[in-house]
Amino acid sequence: MEQNKPISHFVAGIIIAAIMVIFSLVMNFTGQEQNKALGWLAYAIFIVALVIFINLYGKSKNYTPTFGNLFSYGFKITSIVTLIVILFLVIFFMAFPEYKDKMLDASRQAIEERDQISDEQIDQTLSMMSKNFILFAAGGALFMYLILGCIGSLIGAAVTKKIPGNPLEQLDR
Repeated sequence: MEQNKPISHFVAGIIIAAIMVIFSLVMNFTGQEQNKALGWLAYAIFIVALVIFINLYGKSKNYTPTFGNLFSYGFKITSIVTLIVILFLVIFFMAFPEYKDKMLDASRQAIEERDQISDEQIDQTLSMMSKNFILFAAGGALFMYLILGCIGSLIGAAVTKKIPGNPLEQLDR
């Protein structure tokens, strides 16, 4: 069987990150940044794209990579996507500080609806969030993308067809 050249994890990561950045920009500039369903759709797009690239990688290698190789490829993509998305978030919130205010207002509203705490405690919480906003945004993105990337890599590695080969042949490569 002829082996195709696999797509580099770096290129795949840039493609997925571009999709995520464009989706985020569309959500923000159409006023849908607080729409939870669309937020979850963004994460679903990330996982599906990850599974597709892992499957393409396995196919380009004639389905000979092991589960671990496929997972590793997917997690490398996840690392690239996570770094690019965090960089985008930092630049975006610095360029458009009004979105920070929108996020803090939405947080205030959610806290008031959910918790029975005083206005003073809410103000203290939001003041702390405001001072460390970029850190919280980057940390949240880091956590979510790494967890979802791990899940997507596991799914991609599990669903990609695997043809076991002769281990001695793999030593010759």
